[in-house]
Amino acid sequence: MSTYPHPIIAREGWLFIAAALLAAFAAHWLWGFWWALPLWLTMVFMAQFFRDPPRTVPQDPNAVLSPADGRIVAVERAPDPYLDREALKMSIFMNVFNVHSNRSPVEGEIRGAWYRPGKFFNAELSKSSLQNERAALWIRTPSGADVTCVQVAGMIARRILCYAKTGQKLARGERFGFIRFGSRVDLYLPLAAIPRASVGDKVHATESVLALLP
Repeated sequence: MSTYPHPIIAREGWLFIAAALLAAFAAHWLWGFWWALPLWLTMVFMAQFFRDPPRTVPQDPNAVLSPADGRIVAVERAPDPYLDREALKMSIFMNVFNVHSNRSPVEGEIRGAWYRPGKFFNAELSKSSLQNERAALWIRTPSGADVTCVQVAGMIARRILCYAKTGQKLARGERFGFIRFGSRVDLYLPLAAIPRASVGDKVHATESVLALLP
């Protein structure tokens, strides 16, 4: 997509990639290729981790899109701790080989935003949703549906980046944040939403449909 407004390598990773590249060059020059090989591999890993490719947005306006690449680890009824309601919870676990750019699951206005400091349990565990460091957005769609999207830090992830603010309007699939090095994203949807993904499914941000809103 020639109109994609972001670099294919996310800006969040430029410093890490540059540092790894300089270290690899220096080691190669001082000690040779084999001593520098681990650093070259680290640079390659950084480049793949921070890739941020364009995605095609599905046309169905009622579709709830995946906010992240990864694997579905939860589809269940659960309390939404931000909007104080019962909700359909869908969770995506991102490992270090997934794209970590986060994108809006629906079109809508951000009605609230929260940040909670916390621990760094393995993001595959359900307790990470309430005990790990996290940032949440409450998005209200044009039809009045409330969707809560929560970025959750993992055991390795130590930095959640959320650029969206209260009052801002997000388009479906619009990039709003990034999580560094393994993490999780939770969605809390209206109970009437119809799931279209199951536990164990691999999903891609924006392109995979997780559910349909009523």
